[in-house]
Amino acid sequence: MQDKHLYEYAVIRVVPRVEREEFLNVGIILYCSKQGFLEAKIQVNENRFKAFPCIIETFELKEYLSTWERICKGGKEGGTIGILPIASRFRWLTATRSTIVQTSKVHPGFCDNASETLECLFQELVA
Repeated sequence: MQDKHLYEYAVIRVVPRVEREEFLNVGIILYCSKQGFLEAKIQVNENRFKAFPCIIETFELKEYLSTWERICKGGKEGGTIGILPIASRFRWLTATRSTIVQTSKVHPGFCDNASETLECLFQELVA
């Protein structure tokens, strides 16, 4: 039997009007140190998004969120943050902020396969 690996995840949220404290879950970011895994799975449901009074266009939001995916992958495509070690990238992305795109608090768990766990969390909390 394989060992279980500690992972950490946060829900990625869009908060169109920060002062209203309303949000829409649009993704999951998951980090597993033992598996060298950091990935974000993102999907913007445009119909749900349109229900909020927004100050940002959907295409702008999708472009911003694609930056999160590039940072997770690492390398020069992720900019200055993308070249940081994997743990630092996760911590930077999940840091508390009061902007339109935020994350929930970080939650821990144990898994066999980080990729499968990411998909399960995405289906449960976003889709």
